[in-house]
Formats: sequence, structure tokens, C-alpha cells
Amino acid sequence: MGSAPSADFFQPLKADDPAVVGGYRLAAVLGAGGMGKVYLSYTPGGRPIAIKVIRAEFGEDPEFRRRFQQEVRSAQRVQGLYTAPVIDSDTEGSQPWLATAYVPGPSLAHAVARHGGLPSSSVLLLTVGVAEALHVIHGAGIVHRDLKPANVLLASDGPRVIDFGIARAADSTALTSTGVSVGTPAFMAPEQASAGTVTPATDVFALGLIAAFAATGASVYGDGPSHAVLYRIVHEAPDLSGLSPQLRPVVTRCLSRDPADRPTLSEIIELCNEASAVPLRQGEDWLPREVAGSITERLRLPAPAPTPPPQPPTAAPTERSPQPPAPSAPPAAAAAPAYTPTGVAAAPTQAAPAQPAPGTVPPGYRTPPPHVQSPHAQSPYPQPQYPQPSYPQPQPQPQPQYPQPQYTPGYSTPPPFHTQGFAPPAPPRPKRTGLIVAGAVVAAVIGLAVIGSLLPDGKGKAGDSKASGGGPTGSSASSGAQKRADPQPVSYQGIDVPQNHQLLFADNPPRPAEEPSGAGVTYGHGDLYYYRDTLFGEERFGTANGKLVLLNNSEKGSLETCRAVTRFTEKVGLDQLTDGSQICVLSKAGHVAVATYRGKSGANEPSMYIKLDLTIWRNAEDVQKD
Repeated sequence: MGSAPSADFFQPLKADDPAVVGGYRLAAVLGAGGMGKVYLSYTPGGRPIAIKVIRAEFGEDPEFRRRFQQEVRSAQRVQGLYTAPVIDSDTEGSQPWLATAYVPGPSLAHAVARHGGLPSSSVLLLTVGVAEALHVIHGAGIVHRDLKPANVLLASDGPRVIDFGIARAADSTALTSTGVSVGTPAFMAPEQASAGTVTPATDVFALGLIAAFAATGASVYGDGPSHAVLYRIVHEAPDLSGLSPQLRPVVTRCLSRDPADRPTLSEIIELCNEASAVPLRQGEDWLPREVAGSITERLRLPAPAPTPPPQPPTAAPTERSPQPPAPSAPPAAAAAPAYTPTGVAAAPTQAAPAQPAPGTVPPGYRTPPPHVQSPHAQSPYPQPQYPQPSYPQPQPQPQPQYPQPQYTPGYSTPPPFHTQGFAPPAPPRPKRTGLIVAGAVVAAVIGLAVIGSLLPDGKGKAGDSKASGGGPTGSSASSGAQKRADPQPVSYQGIDVPQNHQLLFADNPPRPAEEPSGAGVTYGHGDLYYYRDTLFGEERFGTANGKLVLLNNSEKGSLETCRAVTRFTEKVGLDQLTDGSQICVLSKAGHVAVATYRGKSGANEPSMYIKLDLTIWRNAEDVQKD
């Protein structure tokens, strides 16, 4: 695939794609995942960047948004030669987004899938580059937690580690072309698989797995169901038979089951240099020719989207257009794909100075220029004939066709500040006519209201109107006060939840994971967990982030049922469940789910797990405050 056209990597924007995000004009689609889409854009100086736009439904989830904000702030502290730095973001908008430097190269997962394993010399350079990246990431107080081939990009001058610090908010990223997904068990450390404490040594274990994968094109713990792979990681030795003598010592040390026995990042770099016959230096020839060809193709960037035609003199702060701007005209921010303010052109379309249109002003530039804050600059009908601020009193709004703003002698309407005693021709009759007409209208409205209150409503009782709202509009007021429409349910079948693992309903799809804080799932943040006490053999199905209800056989699992039942608890024993048992789970984040129990692993299987079907109504209720 070295000759594949660049169109394979840069897809054109579609009708449902935005044209501008945060002031950046989009040029192409780089990819899509469970969390959203990644777009190509450019800085004002022409440097390409990658913008990840989060799907709207995730942005509506308060817990997801909170985690995303925290992880983006952490990622912004990382600046290294072997990382793709975060250069801009908006975590508060309706659709959060994140901009990073664009890396023109395939992921390690993509390269190995298309071209097979890399030579030992390339793997050693890959390993030292990723080790340096982890040194910078750990120095910022961050554990990557999700180091895997899909998160290592192969640039012409060495590897780049991406998505550091975003792992906890990115659990819903879709599968890559090789089937490697966020949180995949094949690249977890034993402490992650057994709900232990996650430390920087966890990333060292993942680095050993990546080096072995880069050399052999396969996982050293084999394939199969997630629970089987996790069991082998915790209890069995890896298969390193496919590694060269140069790589085996490095990988063996990194894959020590005890985190304390794993080497430091400095030791890893030392071991790689000792294993190499020549000094390790990153250069243009560090990758095989066919992989380097993929980099060349990704350098053929599509041109930025055409800039809209220049606007009339609205671009200058002191000029005003004689005609109001068309509602469909793009904001001026789109004309300059940058993280600089473009308030001059955006001003005519804004409703108020303090509320810029979403996506037209990038983060860090929330306040428009002073002339934009002027209420006159916000008027949809600017008056070019005379400066309004010079009039201390409000004047009648002149129509565009009138060339002169002053009142002519023949104008029938007097100026607002007429002299005392001045009266226009025949003023009494127009005033009396207006009062009579207004009185007639009011009387008619009152009469209709009285008649309507005496008529029976849909139930045949006139008194129901009073009971529902105290008047003829009570029913309308009551229906208007109803809460938002119920969300559509999303169903997931056959989820295997290993022992001491949890699920988060905000993730799409929900994937079993350990509690990142190390507190354990029973004291963690999971919306649903499966816990097995190995000492006493107790097995629990519970929630650490809400409440649940075990439904009776006569109760059908639905959103209405879950809202109605009140037999709340936080856990139930597995001995209370049979195949088909349904449990309502109501999380504090506002999600409602019906979990259908489908049994657990057999006695002869290598690990313990339960199987569930899930139906989730995301954001069905208000967020509960502790």
C-alpha cells in the first residue's frame, strides 16, 4: 500500500461536517471514532494541525465533560520531541474539541498491519523514542494508562506518542483498522488487569508489549476473549520466542510482573544502546522504505478550504456597511483559520456583546474588541448616515431608502422632543380612535377568556381547567413546564465484565475497566461493577455511582419502570440472580440503564466474569449532587 493515493488518508468534508471549529477552517477528515471526528486544519502560518471534535451527546454528559476538562489541562503541560503537543482546546463549548500538532505518519498498528513486523534496528529506535516521550509525560505528573500501537505514530524523524492524559475520557474510541481499541487487554499491565494501583511502571510494561508487537506483529499474550487475555497477563509468562536476541533482554525486563522489578526509562534507553551494534540516532532512514512511503503520502496535504470572499467594509472597526449582513454569511473567523480573535466581522451577527456565536471566537479570546462591545455595532441595521452616539435621545429608525436623517417639513410625525404646547394637526381624533380600538380589543379578549373558562375541557369538567393551572391557560402552562423529552435507548449485547471491573454508562460502548484511582470498584466511580471477594467467595453486582433495583419477574425493564420503582440498594448478591434477571441502575450522572444478567463464567474457564445485556438512556435524569 505504499503507493496508495493520499485521498485514502484525507477524506473530503461532508454535509454534516462543520466548516469551522473554534476559528480554524477545516480542510479534510483524518478519521472518526466512537468519541467523535478528527479533522485537518491549518494555523495562520500554514502549519497543519489535527482537531478532535467530540460528539455532541458526550458533551452533554456532565461526568464526561468533567473528565475531558481535567485530562486536557494535564495534557497541555506536556511538551516533548517525541509527543504531539496539545496547542489549543475548548472544553466548555457545546461540542468540546482539542487541537494537536499534525503528525504525517501512520500509527504503529497501521504500519504493522500493512507491512508486518519492523527490523530490530527500527524497533530499538522506536523503543528509545517512546521511552523519551514517557519521560516527559511522567515528568508532568501524568501516567498515560493507554499506551498501545494505535497511540504511537511513526514520523520521519522518530515516533510520536499521542493521547497522553486523555485515556480516561477516551474509553469510547472506536476500533482501529487492526482491531486494537482503547483499553484493549492485550496492552494492559497486570496491575491494570487485576484492579491494582496504576503507576509510571504501568506504562513501562506497555512499552515492552509495544516493542514486542512492533517486532513480531502479534501480542505476546495471544489473542481471544478479553477475560482470557487478562488472565494470561496476570498469571502466565509471555511468549517471547519470536524476538531477536537484541530485543529479548529489553522486553523481558519491561514485562516483569512485579512493577518494582521493571527498569526505569533511563535504564531502558541504556539497554537499547547496549543491544545496538551502532549508536542509536534518529534519522530519515530509521524506518523500512515501504513504511517511509506512507509518510510521504501523508505529506501531500490537501489545500485549505477556500476562504469566503472578502466582506464589505465591516472588516474595519471604524467602518459600517450600509446593508445588514446576510444571515447565512460565514463569520470572519472562518476566513482566517487561527486561534486569534476575529470579532470585527463576527460582530454584526452576534446577539449581545457578551455572547459570541459558538465556534467563531477561539478559546483564550472570549472578549471581543471594544468596538464590538458597543451596542451600536451590534445593531442589525447600522446607520451609516450619521453617528448614533451623538444623539442623546432616541430617534425614529430611518428606513434605508431615506437618504436624509433629518425630518422634513412635510413629515407627518413630530420629533420626539417637541416644544411645550405644540400639537400636530387634529390630535384629539386619532387619540380617541386609538383608545376605542384598544378598548374593543381588550374587551374581546376578556370576553373570549370568560367564555373559554366556562366551556368543559377534554375531560368534560369545567373545574379541571382551574385545577390544572388556575385559568384557561393552565393546561398549556403545565405542559410547557414538563421536563425535556426522553432520550432514545441504546442497547449493547453480550458484555463480559471480569471480576473487580466496572462500567461507565457515558462510554460508548461501555467497556470493562479497573478503577483508575486504585480505590477498588466498590469504592470507585463505576456506574456498574462486578466484585468477587477471593477470601470469602462473595460475589456482588453493584454500583458505586448511584442506586439500583432488582426487578421482580412481573416488572418489565423500561425507563418508566426504573423511574417508578423505589426499592433502592447499592448492590445485590450474584446468588439472587438467574439468567434473564433485570436490574435498574440509576447513576448520579443522570443515566438510567436496565442490565439483564446472562450468567457467569464456568468453573473450568481461566478467569471469572459475568455476561450482561445493557440498555442505556443517557442523560435521562438531572445530575444528582452529593
